[in-house]
Amino acid sequence: MGVSTSAPEEGIAVVTVDFPPVNALPVRGWYELAAAVRAAGADPKVRCVVLTAAGRGFNAGVDIKEMQRSTGHDALIGANRGCYEAFAAVYDCEVPVVAAVHGFCLGGGIGLVGNADAIVAANDATFGLPELDRGALGAATHLARLVPQHLMRALYYTSRTVTAQELRQYGSVWRVVPRERLTDAALELAREIAAKDGYLIRLAKAAINGIDPVDVRRSYRFEQGFTFEAGLSGVADRVRDTFGTVREQQS
Repeated sequence: MGVSTSAPEEGIAVVTVDFPPVNALPVRGWYELAAAVRAAGADPKVRCVVLTAAGRGFNAGVDIKEMQRSTGHDALIGANRGCYEAFAAVYDCEVPVVAAVHGFCLGGGIGLVGNADAIVAANDATFGLPELDRGALGAATHLARLVPQHLMRALYYTSRTVTAQELRQYGSVWRVVPRERLTDAALELAREIAAKDGYLIRLAKAAINGIDPVDVRRSYRFEQGFTFEAGLSGVADRVRDTFGTVREQQS
């Protein structure tokens, strides 16, 4: 259990997340993921990183139970900082990152894939931000990199999900394949990227990041301020404990 790194082929590093039962990451998990991605990208032998997950789904976001067990705001601060570090590690990775997504990709999972360079998805993959149902905010920055603005807002306000096939129509998913083909499909793309010159691919990653119209680190940090405000006000705990039921919000 945890985060592991393997090297199945020359030039490719695979970072795998495994936090049963649903890959809802505790604070330490986000930091472990950030460290693994940064280390893989810094390895001069690596020219592409594949980010994948074991188990039922790619990522279910923050471990809410960890937050509910804690007192004060340490868990909230830890989750905010840990997510920020993990998302930034994917974005800032020195080489391209291919996200291989299966099952659910929720909350923090959107932050990871939204900052990845390419997404290969299984045909059972779904993507969404149920943050408002969990007493939180954030990662609209990253959802906006996957879908058009008005759809992003509707998805954010309703906590609905979209399928991999729908994201493929918007061009944000490279390929959609049967679940059993996901690893092979992700490695196929990674292999094509890794065939490039290592120095040049690093220059390309830096150049593309440099022309991004939105500073994803600053934008996400701005969102996190509202998450913390929700925590301080007490509304986060109230909504989180009821999973955002309409009845409780209207009472």
